[in-house]
Amino acid sequence: MNQNLKGGIMMQNHYMISILQRLIDVIIVYALLSLLCELYEIPFNKAYFVLALLGAIFTWGAMSAVGAYRAWRGSAIWHQLIVIYYGWIIVVVLLLFLGWGTKNIEGYSRLVIASWLILTPILLSIAHVAQRLILRWLRKKGRNSRRAVIVGAGDLGIKLAHRIQEADWMGLTLVGFFDDDLEKENTNVLNVPVLGKTKDVYTFVRAEGIEHVYLALPMRSEEMMKQVFDQLQDTTASMFLVPDLFIFELLGARELDVAGLPAFALCETPLTGPYGMIKRIEDIVIASLILLMIWPLLVGIAVAIKLTSKGSILFKQRRYGLHGEKINVYKFRSMTVCENDETVIRQASVGDARVTRLGAFLRRTSLDELPQFINVLQGRMSVVGPRPHAVAHNEQYRKLIKGYMWRHKVKPGITGWAQINGWRGETDTLDKMEKRVEFDIDYIQRWSVWLDLKIVFLTIFKGFINKNAF
Repeated sequence: MNQNLKGGIMMQNHYMISILQRLIDVIIVYALLSLLCELYEIPFNKAYFVLALLGAIFTWGAMSAVGAYRAWRGSAIWHQLIVIYYGWIIVVVLLLFLGWGTKNIEGYSRLVIASWLILTPILLSIAHVAQRLILRWLRKKGRNSRRAVIVGAGDLGIKLAHRIQEADWMGLTLVGFFDDDLEKENTNVLNVPVLGKTKDVYTFVRAEGIEHVYLALPMRSEEMMKQVFDQLQDTTASMFLVPDLFIFELLGARELDVAGLPAFALCETPLTGPYGMIKRIEDIVIASLILLMIWPLLVGIAVAIKLTSKGSILFKQRRYGLHGEKINVYKFRSMTVCENDETVIRQASVGDARVTRLGAFLRRTSLDELPQFINVLQGRMSVVGPRPHAVAHNEQYRKLIKGYMWRHKVKPGITGWAQINGWRGETDTLDKMEKRVEFDIDYIQRWSVWLDLKIVFLTIFKGFINKNAF
């Protein structure tokens, strides 16, 4: 319900505000670099123009990805500032990676660039906080305020009222409810009075000049909604239908448009359109930086494997990837054998005789997973996502766990939400696999760049060494 309300009716006013804030951010990023060049008497040539333009574009995308343009009502200012700084860090990493890849870093003044990188997030923070304070002041003055009533004081109407009260940027004043439940007559819901029954809506709206009417009745009340709608057409009030979508909320549905018709995606990847591109950029940047840092470790492990046991250095495992397509996943070989049977399920267990002494250490510390950063650069995996299971496991559990195959709406990851919450290692019971799948689906529903960065950070402390890894 949260996403549907924010994505539909309640997003209309906020959309214009967020677009304005985006434009202000872009202007700050671009203009500040130009101004610094002027102050330090450095020519604002083509190189600086391209840098300012890329910085502005990356800022638009990164700030959107981390949620800097959402409604911040009820959130502490420091939380909003943290998100802005996270977004700017992503911009800086992208620019540094691009500069390193094109070998154009040396052409810039270090003083100008350092000043730009430090001052920009400060000015962005000031702009966002200023917008927040201005909106609060305008609301206190009653500017652009609209009076509204809700038809239906059930669970749906109450949730809608709560959202309206939270979203003070909408400029809506909730006058009251109308409901046919006799127990609610002459009562208050969320400090809002129940003014009468549904038959009284027309008279009240016309007499009081109410501007917005929200129909928040159960789907079974189709005839009642039609009657209210027919009556209110004789007024100038704007009418909005809020469908009973609690079931869609439970399924993690999101609203979309299909050739002009509204629809709800019940089982779909969140990484469509620009979000897929953001996720791919994130994967390339993080995987490249990590590989640059750990390549001596990779070489050392490879040499140690070769010296301590016979066989190949890498082991290719067949796994299901995006959309259920089979992919090869790389791991450092940790066993004396390279079993890859797609029909037999034989996970490593405590005291497994197949595991070498070095392999036991690699598995316990998750170092055997490091070659999968190559899979990330190949586009087969992501740094963060549901861990890839054996093909045989997929065929077994897809029949036992509802929604299991939803895991494959995104690329499998080296680390994931389930792993940092303790659900890794051997899944010798159905309950263990159900909990892992539960966290995987929760990750898909809640995906954001901020969540990915959080998981990567927590993996350092929770994900590598675990009692369930053997």
